[in-house]
Amino acid sequence: MSIKKAVLFDERADVFDETIRDLLVHVGEDPEREGLLKTPRRVADSLRYLCGGYDQDLDEIVNGAVFNEASEGLVMVRDIQFYSLCEHHLLPFFGTAHVAYVPQGKILGLSKLARIVDMYARRLQVQERLTTEVGQGVESVLAPAGVAVVMQASHLCMAMRGVEKPGATTTTTFRSGVFRDAARWDEFQGLIRG
Repeated sequence: MSIKKAVLFDERADVFDETIRDLLVHVGEDPEREGLLKTPRRVADSLRYLCGGYDQDLDEIVNGAVFNEASEGLVMVRDIQFYSLCEHHLLPFFGTAHVAYVPQGKILGLSKLARIVDMYARRLQVQERLTTEVGQGVESVLAPAGVAVVMQASHLCMAMRGVEKPGATTTTTFRSGVFRDAARWDEFQGLIRG
């Protein structure tokens, strides 16, 4: 988190605490009972962490880990676990991301793909936009021959409320460049299945 935003968050801590106390009253709770006394601060700390992606950018995440390499084979990191908050209900959604690219003279440190997923996931999101942001982020860093992203997630806004369908998963995709070709896309899909 940038110092500027962290300080701003801390300067408004009393306002945030009062807002959470009001929320507790509105749902029928007593914010003075023992178990809830520190809840406003815990909620603030939790949201600071869960929304920490707003205070990061690609340059900071990549941190110079782009390397010249003649490889033209598909590079993929699969089963990247992620957690995010639905911007419509502020409820979690979580799952796995599979991210691949075909280099065009440059490769990226492998951990950076997971860090890019985390940066965008730690913002208020919809899964569709999250998938696109991850793909476009990799594109902007590497200018590869193509990028593919598949994200599969469970949404608590569908499981705990509304339609109440626990176990339902949502799949979203992003593909560019060579991954628009059916053969490359099929190769990527095969690697996801293992």
